[in-house]
Amino acid sequence: MGRINVLPKHIAELIAAGEVVERPASVVKELAENSIDAGATAVTIEIRNGGITYIRITDNGCGIMHDDVPKAFLSHATSKLKNAQDLNSIFTLGFRGEALSSVAAVSRIELFTKTAEENDGTLYNIEGGEQTRFETAGCPNGTTIVVRDLFYNTPARMKFMKKDVSEANAVADVVDKLALSHPEISFLFIRDGKQTLITPGDGKLISVIYSIFGRVFAEGMLETEYELDGIGVSGFVCRPASARATRSMQYFFLNGRFIRSRSCAASMENAYKNSIMVGKFPSCVLNITVPPGNVDVNVHPAKTEVRFSDERRVSSAVYYAVKNALAEYDTRVQIDLAKVAQKAIPNASQLYMVEDDTAREKPVKSSGKAEAKPEPKKDFWQTMPSQKFRQNVLSSPPSGRVTHAAENAEPDLINEYKAKRTERVAAFSDSGSVQSEKGAVKNGGKSAFASMPAPQKKEPTEKRPESDDLPGNVRITDKKPPRPLRLLGEAFKTYIICEYDGKVCIIDKHAAHERVIFNRMKEKEKNCASQTLLAPVTITLSKAEYAVILENIQVFSECGFLVEDFGNGSVIVRECPMLLDADDVEDVVLEIASNLSLSKTNIQSEKIDRIYHTAACKAAIKAGYKNSTAELKALAERVLYNDDIRYCPHGRPVLVEMSQYELEKQFGRIQ
Repeated sequence: MGRINVLPKHIAELIAAGEVVERPASVVKELAENSIDAGATAVTIEIRNGGITYIRITDNGCGIMHDDVPKAFLSHATSKLKNAQDLNSIFTLGFRGEALSSVAAVSRIELFTKTAEENDGTLYNIEGGEQTRFETAGCPNGTTIVVRDLFYNTPARMKFMKKDVSEANAVADVVDKLALSHPEISFLFIRDGKQTLITPGDGKLISVIYSIFGRVFAEGMLETEYELDGIGVSGFVCRPASARATRSMQYFFLNGRFIRSRSCAASMENAYKNSIMVGKFPSCVLNITVPPGNVDVNVHPAKTEVRFSDERRVSSAVYYAVKNALAEYDTRVQIDLAKVAQKAIPNASQLYMVEDDTAREKPVKSSGKAEAKPEPKKDFWQTMPSQKFRQNVLSSPPSGRVTHAAENAEPDLINEYKAKRTERVAAFSDSGSVQSEKGAVKNGGKSAFASMPAPQKKEPTEKRPESDDLPGNVRITDKKPPRPLRLLGEAFKTYIICEYDGKVCIIDKHAAHERVIFNRMKEKEKNCASQTLLAPVTITLSKAEYAVILENIQVFSECGFLVEDFGNGSVIVRECPMLLDADDVEDVVLEIASNLSLSKTNIQSEKIDRIYHTAACKAAIKAGYKNSTAELKALAERVLYNDDIRYCPHGRPVLVEMSQYELEKQFGRIQ
């Protein structure tokens, strides 16, 4: 008996559905693309619970004829292809005929549709690939399809669904891409009963960009339109000054279809060379128009990867389109005086390389309040006559410095101490019972000191002073003090060169400072000091970054960030770590979101370390910055006096050293 079996129809449909329907976002993509192919000018997309329990898509397209409705849910049933030659000229978004059958195999579908030629509409219900209802109904022209209980009959696939928020953000990302690729269509997105996106449908791409990403992002874009050998490139690219810390806001569309193309992204970034800062990436919304015969879209089930017949020409068209936009529309950076004045407002100090600077500390009284600011000094000769000034000069010791000793002269503590000691000696006799008339203190006719025993003489013993008896902050310790460090200089404004313990040490100041800050943040992990921003920072994110940040708000909070959901793909940052500069907050949050999205682990400690890595890197002094000698020496002492500082948080070495023996051997002094 043979071992090869033909799978039943319902099992084969479930397997095929897995290639098309991965999550609610896949359902929305396939069904909304059908609405676009139907010629709709208005599309409404509504989801609940991330789209797992409810998805509704309504359009005003051509609709489906009554007799064709059951056929539309059959596998490989399509109205867009008739023969094999049509594969070479695909103008529609869908063409395989798998979307409706795949969705119907794993959900419960209710369909209302009507064409303009028919008097009555059609109501059609299908559950798990089986028809349950098919009748006429009253409805407007167009199609409304409702998908309920996605994966109700495949629980193994249901357990791979993420949280409702994450699934809803994935759906919102799909809607954004559809709206950007078709600005002539008005899209309305409703999420859990709340309208989150509406586009005007006026055919202007900048209007859609404004609706999705906001005013700040739209103002930083430059329009471009270019054609090369039949390949057209149109859309918007960002100004060099508006570049971002990640590539997440790069959108490429081919004939109205979202694609991922490394060659197009590389060509665009090459056009920004010598115009953009290192570590920054441009944003874009570009639509590439290519003859259908020169591109193969039937490469990937999701149709996001394509194959060009001449990829070099497409890359060249993208390059010159971006280059022309920068040359024609980009202008010099304008200074906003209002923002400059706001930044000039003094705020809490954030970063000091040299600690224990008494000049920055205000004197504090015993009550704990800061001492009042002293009044400005009067003119020198008004506060001290010339005759008194001469007396001070004559009475001062030869080696002493003549100072402006005004009326508030300090008391003579030595003479006061001698006077008190003389009074105390006179108050007691040798036996301790006789008192002087001047020093006697009477209490009921008896001296207060009469009952005190006479002091007994003890043999002097050598006593080690306790730590409390030592002045200031001096403490007794068995640990040897660190050897002195001699700063030799700085090379290329990046490397600190010093001599320590018979060795020449070269320290990377950025890597070293980065490690110092990272260690400090880790030490204060449970109570990370943060500062409230004078102007909260609003950050526009891609939907993937937005979902990652919302999932890790508690992690950000533990690291000193106060991040709140601002709606529509944006977050607002109200607090940041004290060591971080307010101007770096946006770049830090974007980089952290990018790193977290690439992370495959959910361990809390690793997420916190990633945030500390990024924050420390941004807060540390940069290579090429000019620092004072005191700052360089203080940083070198921290590194050399602490054996734990060997590598930066990213794993790069902090210092290299060469002993005197190795140095002399290089110069031939030692054979």
